[in-house]
Amino acid sequence: MRPIKTRATIGDPVQINWLDQESAAISAGFPENMVLLDCETTGGNATRHRIIEIGVIVIEKGQVIDEWQTFCDPGTSIPQNIQQLTGIRPDMLTGAPEFSAIAQRLLEFLDQRTLVAHNARFDYGFLKNEFRRAGISFSTKPLCSVKFSRTLYPQFRRHGLSDIIKRFDLNINNRHRALDDAWMIYRFFQSSSKLFAKDEIAAICKTLLSNPALPPLLPASEIDKLPNSAGVYYFHNEAGELLYIGKSVHIRNRVRSHFTQDHSNPKDMQMSAKVSAVKFQKTPSDFGAQLYESQQIKTLNPLYNRRLRRVKKLFHFRRFEDHHGYHRLKIEALSDCTSESVTGLFRSPRQAVKKLEQLADEHLLCHQLLNLEKTSGGMPQRPCFRSQLQKCLGACCGAEPTADYNQRLALALADYEIKIWPWSSAILVEERDPTDPENCAFHLVDQWCYLTQLDDLNHLYDAGYQPQNAVFSDCNRSLSKALEPLHIPMEAFDLDTYLILVRFLLNAHRRALNNLKVWPLQPAIHPSD
Repeated sequence: MRPIKTRATIGDPVQINWLDQESAAISAGFPENMVLLDCETTGGNATRHRIIEIGVIVIEKGQVIDEWQTFCDPGTSIPQNIQQLTGIRPDMLTGAPEFSAIAQRLLEFLDQRTLVAHNARFDYGFLKNEFRRAGISFSTKPLCSVKFSRTLYPQFRRHGLSDIIKRFDLNINNRHRALDDAWMIYRFFQSSSKLFAKDEIAAICKTLLSNPALPPLLPASEIDKLPNSAGVYYFHNEAGELLYIGKSVHIRNRVRSHFTQDHSNPKDMQMSAKVSAVKFQKTPSDFGAQLYESQQIKTLNPLYNRRLRRVKKLFHFRRFEDHHGYHRLKIEALSDCTSESVTGLFRSPRQAVKKLEQLADEHLLCHQLLNLEKTSGGMPQRPCFRSQLQKCLGACCGAEPTADYNQRLALALADYEIKIWPWSSAILVEERDPTDPENCAFHLVDQWCYLTQLDDLNHLYDAGYQPQNAVFSDCNRSLSKALEPLHIPMEAFDLDTYLILVRFLLNAHRRALNNLKVWPLQPAIHPSD
């Protein structure tokens, strides 16, 4: 089965996983209640130097609910180099309160919230000493955004705030000012939320904030052998049975996150008692890890994984116009015909119905025209029940103009149209680990279908393709050094694979972060042709 396609441009920041949409807010994988904090100080020694400015951003459930900034009188002079770095002059602190005067207000912000700072040891050390001078004992477990960056982005060598600002092309007005720098942590978390799944982020935060305890049957050597890089991991019990398959950009951290002592996830608690061995397969990046994990779960059916099955039938929204001119929707199985427009891909009619109900609420769409509410046929004489609740604007009884309703329906469905394949033929996706150039993989993809993984250009020719231009010879030299290929047999079309491919290949920033290169191909020309 090949998907129906609508036009997309390479590099478009599209939102395509309508079954599990990415949020524009901070990911739910971060602590629910956080305080993003930054301090400016008279120097780098927490016991001798003092705080001169504090900036705070309060986050609850991924949303900013408050921000606060204050200068502090350090009771001492500001060194010239600090003035040049921060732009904070002595006259700006005239009349500023001492830390002791704002200590209680700051504690109110910090109470029952996770403290987050960039290079948290620095800021936390200054806070503890300032609170101590004010006669207050302060202790917490901070979340360090530097450590978070190192774990989530191991392909980068530097993780200072200036490096992160450059990495994500963030805009900042006053670098080395407390509130502005705190906002950069927020923007960094926001950017990461768009690039990584909630569970990936949650795993990192969990291990940074807690002390993992190994399962009783799992030797420490099993953890020590795990790499700090991307790939897929496997949990086995003493009998060798496969319990679980997972993926991560940082295998060791992700595995450790399963064994935190809080056991907030019942599945992790059950597995913890049984795991006796961990195996892994490295991939050059998150791209290969996601593809391989999806295939492995469907093939091996581990005990504790959510069951992923290869669906032979997909469902979509078929749009048609009734005799009154209103556009209606009907949920139908997707056939092999590619002549009609397709909107949405769902594993079951139930999933499609759930999505339609959500869109109806968000865009005031009529349940009757969406085929969610049965009618006796024709245009009803009375408004539907939802119109009485002002959740339908009257399209059901002709009260709303057809053009208005049809335009709103089109807007509601815009993000759910299947993306057109932007290349003229198949492509070869080069995936290379920037920290280990020998760790590379080459994926043959066509029309959102994963065909195979290659380790030799002769195999590409045998598959019926050849490069479009000579520059591909650079890849040719690298291809001969590729590692043992991960054999990922795929069916003609797989929904999970489609979502992964679109998520990475149509997002230029995600491609760059994963060091992916796309090589256009063309049908091979044989001597007999």
